[in-house]
Amino acid sequence: MGVKTILIVDDSRAMREMLVSTLETVDDFRILEAATGFEAMRLLPREKVDIVLTDINMPDINGLELISYMRSSPNHSGIPIIIISTEGSHKDIEKGTLLGANEYLVKPFDPADLQQLIVKYLSKG
Repeated sequence: MGVKTILIVDDSRAMREMLVSTLETVDDFRILEAATGFEAMRLLPREKVDIVLTDINMPDINGLELISYMRSSPNHSGIPIIIISTEGSHKDIEKGTLLGANEYLVKPFDPADLQQLIVKYLSKG
């Protein structure tokens, strides 16, 4: 079936490193990192990505704009998206899911919750 690829999009290097270390314990994934939504949009057409983890608040293109782009693109509309953000109000969560995010985790979150979501979505494919 091949190695699954996870794209982590977050402008915080520390957060990306924490996510990488959380996911490395789950399985043998290939992990790509992008520091901005723009960087992620440049990576998506060049890489086969199986799931995207994105922050909302980022410079240039934010996570919500990235989700809108992915959901309107025939090549990327089916990729599961998990938002991981400090923005945890009901309004923020609703906005993210209405745009097409599959899941929404509020920072700080339990790493086990993220691991379970990754397994859930990647075992479907």
